[in-house]
Amino acid sequence: MRLKIKNTGKFKYSKKYLKLINDASVYDVAIDSPTTFATNLSAKEKNDIYLKREDLQPIFSFKNRGAYNKIFNLSEKQRSSGIIAASAGNHAQGVALACKKLNIKCNIVIPVTAPENKINSVKRLGAKITLHGENLAEALVKADEISKKYNYTFVHPFDDPYTIAGQGTIGKEILQDSIKYDAIFVPVGGGGLLAGISAWIRQNDKTIKIVGVEVDDSACLMEALKSNKRVLLKKVGLFADGVAVSQVGKHNLDVIKECVDEVITVNIDEVCAAVKDIFEDTRILSEPSGAVALAGLKIYSKKTKNKNLLALSSGANVNFQKLGFIVERSELGENREKILSIKIPEQPGSFLKLAKVFGKLPVTEFNYRKSNKKDAFILVGIRTSSEESFIKLKNKLKKLKYKFNDYTSNKISNDHLRHMVGGRASSDDKSEHNERIFNGEFPEKPGALLDFLKNFGTNWNISLFHYRNIGSAYGNILIGIEDPNDNKSLLIKHLDKCGTIFKEESNNRAYLDFLK
Repeated sequence: MRLKIKNTGKFKYSKKYLKLINDASVYDVAIDSPTTFATNLSAKEKNDIYLKREDLQPIFSFKNRGAYNKIFNLSEKQRSSGIIAASAGNHAQGVALACKKLNIKCNIVIPVTAPENKINSVKRLGAKITLHGENLAEALVKADEISKKYNYTFVHPFDDPYTIAGQGTIGKEILQDSIKYDAIFVPVGGGGLLAGISAWIRQNDKTIKIVGVEVDDSACLMEALKSNKRVLLKKVGLFADGVAVSQVGKHNLDVIKECVDEVITVNIDEVCAAVKDIFEDTRILSEPSGAVALAGLKIYSKKTKNKNLLALSSGANVNFQKLGFIVERSELGENREKILSIKIPEQPGSFLKLAKVFGKLPVTEFNYRKSNKKDAFILVGIRTSSEESFIKLKNKLKKLKYKFNDYTSNKISNDHLRHMVGGRASSDDKSEHNERIFNGEFPEKPGALLDFLKNFGTNWNISLFHYRNIGSAYGNILIGIEDPNDNKSLLIKHLDKCGTIFKEESNNRAYLDFLK
């Protein structure tokens, strides 16, 4: 979704930030981050695309700027009382670093859902940690309680003029670049980063478009702008934890309404694709929230050409456990992988016949479990070079009278179904007692599936098949084969001739418990 903001042209709330940003103290703990030209992405998008590398900060996020500036400007009395903050991770690291630098006692409330790597980083910086709540909103409430009880000085993660001003130093650096940008893209959680950058840039250069980018499952700014007031979201998604905020800051919203041109929302798949883009051009693994701005830039880029576009790469504190999901969903986010459900007759040879339709198209995933009905459904992933090639495939399927559905944008399918296809053979199916299960290596190359099925032939019926491309030379496949022969070595000899190395797993406990 895209929403344009009608600016008044007045700077009632923004004016004070020119001095605050100009006087901000950040460089004791922050660097003037470089700008990287994204060579690969620029070629794809037909625009000159640049990344402002806040992922290179000492805490791998921009948050050290605002946190340090706020704490630096506290009175001696406020400092001596001790500091408390609430954060999903990056602000916590910024506060902890500032307190370590200034030798101040530090307490941080972090949601229990925060990534372990961020929690450990805060610990290493010497902060006392309290884990509380499922999200930032609940952590903020707890931090406020502790602050009042022990008279700690509270440092807000985004809704504070000094924090906003600290983040605003990025805007100052952007205008000092030798490049004249046509548009800049900034991720939005609570809005402090967008407010600070836009306040400086809009009042010093009115020609640059300023675009805020939110994840659609935590779009508190979008909802505030549509309602013309701050809205408290009932629920926020936590995948991009760095921007998982339920309500935009009051100070921030006032500035954004005066200085920002547009807000764009992106989905998780688009964020994952942007993580991949950043890696391919920088070899940096961005955290999801760090790639949000680039995801929005790519949407904007579709309707413009030959422009200078800048996105903030705002953080690289990626949770390692998310990498598999990011890799998988990045293909969907780029609209390169298509997910189809296809109905085939439940009879020998149907599998091979369908594979011939795909030909040399890269098959990324193949899920099949024999049904006790006359028809079966196969869930297949296909990597396409363009939308035109996908349309061509669909037309071919229609011509051959295959019934199919496109599940590429189906959330249930992408989140769950593709991992759950299968089940058990029917208890009244006599063939289940003849089923043998094999695990093997499968070459990850176009046409490998078709080649295997041709070699396998139609003398044995395939009752189960699962394969997922993981970007390696070989991937694992699981295959179920109905074998009515008393001589069990016949099937083994046949598989050896197919050119794929298999190991029988018919007595594997997982197979017996869940699939047989």
